[in-house]
Amino acid sequence: MNKPNVLFIFSDQHAQKVAGCYGDDVVRTPNIDRLAQEGVRFDNAYCPSPICTPSRMSMLTARWPHRQECWTNDDMLRSDVPTWLHRAGEAGYRPALIGRMHSIGPDQLHGYAERGIGDHTPNFAGIARFPMGVLEGTNEPDSVSLTQSGAGMAIYQRKDQDVVDAAAAWLRDKGAARNAAGQQFCLTVGLMTPHAPYVVDREAFDHYHGQVPPPRLDVPQDEHDWHRWWRHDRGIGEVSDAVRDRARAAYWGLVQRTDEMIGQVLDALKEIGAMDDTLIVYASDHGDHVGERGLWWKHTFFEESVKVPLVMRLPGAIPAGESRDQVVNLVDLSQTMIEVMGAQPLPYADGKSFWAVACDREAPWENETFSEYCTDPVPSWTGGRAVQQRMIRSGSWKLSVYDGEPPLLFDLSTDPDERINRAEDPNCAEMFQRLSARLAHDGWRPETVAARMRERRAEKDILAAWAREVQPAQTHVWEYTADMNRLDN
Repeated sequence: MNKPNVLFIFSDQHAQKVAGCYGDDVVRTPNIDRLAQEGVRFDNAYCPSPICTPSRMSMLTARWPHRQECWTNDDMLRSDVPTWLHRAGEAGYRPALIGRMHSIGPDQLHGYAERGIGDHTPNFAGIARFPMGVLEGTNEPDSVSLTQSGAGMAIYQRKDQDVVDAAAAWLRDKGAARNAAGQQFCLTVGLMTPHAPYVVDREAFDHYHGQVPPPRLDVPQDEHDWHRWWRHDRGIGEVSDAVRDRARAAYWGLVQRTDEMIGQVLDALKEIGAMDDTLIVYASDHGDHVGERGLWWKHTFFEESVKVPLVMRLPGAIPAGESRDQVVNLVDLSQTMIEVMGAQPLPYADGKSFWAVACDREAPWENETFSEYCTDPVPSWTGGRAVQQRMIRSGSWKLSVYDGEPPLLFDLSTDPDERINRAEDPNCAEMFQRLSARLAHDGWRPETVAARMRERRAEKDILAAWAREVQPAQTHVWEYTADMNRLDN
């Protein structure tokens, strides 16, 4: 196989099940569905952390969050850690990024040779974010994201349109020029949608309002202590049906708009005659509960939060219209794209290439993966509570551990909705012990993580105070004003 171009489209907070190719018969996602019909859909793809920055930084390096001490949204990824983009450059590609990366600190490239539109947030913690106006706080895990939802316009949708316009222009110009010169291109398109605010333009909202069904899963009667605390601390213990349905309609509308923007990028790829010479990958950094189990946003290890959509297309290499049930992770995805580009795997990485699995469902693969969620008490949305949590999925079994609270063990083959906790079932004691040992096999310990996060917080506080006083120069920032956000309700 000749080395292909690589087009990686990476969205934010797209719940796997909210796509036609994953079984949703309400949402309109013809472009993602077409990629799945002409390629392979992965049904058990997971994120390394159900929160933005650690998931994205782990995807770049193919390392778990604890191995690079990048747990929270204000942790910096060291610039001397090689990423899949460094390998891409080494292999003769000139990797470009247009849009979201969510990197904290002075390094806003991490191996990309060029970057177009940047993030909407500052490079440094300590520098004030741009005001959100009427949608202030709606992008955070807070009840205001539900009460201030519905029809309108959020800057994330506006920004993504700028991103896809720039990406399409890049393909028609630089992408076509590289191919004409006999060189392959590597382009990442980073989208913000369908991340909250749960606000979408009036046309999309009106289409889905009254059409999206209510959540299928209620709050369990034996709700886990952590989830109960989280719901009440975040003010979503009681959400009216009207508010719930309004926010869900907006989310479905955002997914449709995301799909349409993906289609604009694919149209540009087709225009330059590169559709069948390009590995196209679509994925998201984590999911969203969107009201299932009474939960919203991400932050848990339930499937709605920790699973991600993942589809890949490359005619002649990847079969068309197939699905894969192997358990994979975003840390594996970066290693996979490296292999396709003819580069060596990243050293000291946790992820492994699943390219053979993408091409052949019978290829051998170890069905095991991990995810972790760790916070310190400083961000306001943590409720002043530090947590150290980790999950393993091994075969059909899934174990989640919570520092100071009971574990959860599910057999997804018989309990796909994760309703029956088998952690104290004597018939499952051997499985519980085996998975517990695997969770600690690489040195992950909640007390060790907590101690290191306290040390990191002391360091980060100094850096934040420095940035607040010095106001250092920033790069790759997409600026906006509060009046660009609008709520029509």
